[in-house]
Amino acid sequence: MAVTWKITNCEYTNDSDKGVIHAAWQASDSEVVGKGDDAVTHTGTVAGMESFTPDPSDSDYIAYASLTNAKVVSWVKAVLGTDEVARVGTKIAAQITESKTPSSAWGVPW
Repeated sequence: MAVTWKITNCEYTNDSDKGVIHAAWQASDSEVVGKGDDAVTHTGTVAGMESFTPDPSDSDYIAYASLTNAKVVSWVKAVLGTDEVARVGTKIAAQITESKTPSSAWGVPW
């Protein structure tokens, strides 16, 4: 299992530089238990939004049209920091564990 990070949307300034100011992100992972018709996919997901202040005069500025998912994900992870990125992974793993072995259930005794 490996957590997959993706950018689900970006808000940008509506000028010629289109500097990204908010990036909505999602991190997820899944685990398949069983095979064939008995296979069950257990999934965990965490999402959030981070803000950026782009500066077109910076030497490492990237124009909106040249951005990639990988680049913006790297910005998000940098803003979150290594401890929070690790917590996101832990939360996802906990969701998958809870899905596989639920701590509660619904039903009636009859």
